[in-house]
Amino acid sequence: MNRISHLFGIRYPIIQGGMAWCSGWRLAAAVSQAGGLGLIGAGSMHPETLREHIRKCRQATSLPFGVNVPLMYPEIDKIMQIIVDEQVQIVFTSAGNPKMWTEYLHDHGIKVAHVVSSSRFAAKCEEAGVDAIVAEGFEAGGHNGREETTTLCLIPAVKRICATPLIAAGGIASGEAILAARCLGADGVQIGTRFALTEESSAHFTFKDRCLRLNEGDTILTLKQLAPTRLVKNDFYRDIEAAEQRGATADEIRELLGRGRAKQGIFEGDIYQGELEIGQIASQIKRLQPVAEVMQELVDDYHNALRRMQDETGL
Repeated sequence: MNRISHLFGIRYPIIQGGMAWCSGWRLAAAVSQAGGLGLIGAGSMHPETLREHIRKCRQATSLPFGVNVPLMYPEIDKIMQIIVDEQVQIVFTSAGNPKMWTEYLHDHGIKVAHVVSSSRFAAKCEEAGVDAIVAEGFEAGGHNGREETTTLCLIPAVKRICATPLIAAGGIASGEAILAARCLGADGVQIGTRFALTEESSAHFTFKDRCLRLNEGDTILTLKQLAPTRLVKNDFYRDIEAAEQRGATADEIRELLGRGRAKQGIFEGDIYQGELEIGQIASQIKRLQPVAEVMQELVDDYHNALRRMQDETGL
């Protein structure tokens, strides 16, 4: 047990990222059943859809699970009320000011973690009184910080100034990477891409298959005029790139992006014109596996790496 395991009542300090269009109740329940903390991704759900996923997740597992909530969600009041009504015990917030909802959630007995991309915002999390901080490097898929700070640099920077339990995220998909994050000062890890590419993920099979075929350099951080987002390089990305090169305004980029582009790519499987959000680490993942197998590999590889280091150093 460590601080993250104790805080959330889980066996392993491994959290599954609450990813839009990937993190439905099946994925969250499977991760929790395997000893981690599964998160339902509210960012792609209507309020009543979230309620349905919470209830199905509770039927599928008696172990702790949580909900990830982007604070810029347009119906945030309804989402938070459903979380309280359904007695969810853990909420991970992102994309907004942690002071907005932390006190409210605490008043209802809910533990709160907030995702940041810089040590400056980590300090604001501590001021807001969150129970844990997720520090995410820009290797991660989907929406990212403008600082473009890598996980390797971000974790020790946050650890230096914050005493709050720290969760590392971005580019973590193996037991060796978990050990590296722990060595840098993280109490636990949040893993997105590896779980997005599992059998239980709600992403479309065609999206998963495309991501499992990626090579190093096949993703890029783009849409920087709007909100920096790591995408697979496809026809849609090349349209964005061409627009940016000719000096398109933010409004023109927004019009080109349109609505529902991430759903089109991730959930519906349009790998050409869809917005394919995935992390850099996807290039190292080559098999579609069930969550239980992934979790066992993560734990076994962590312990093997730790023993190997101890043997080599004699410590």
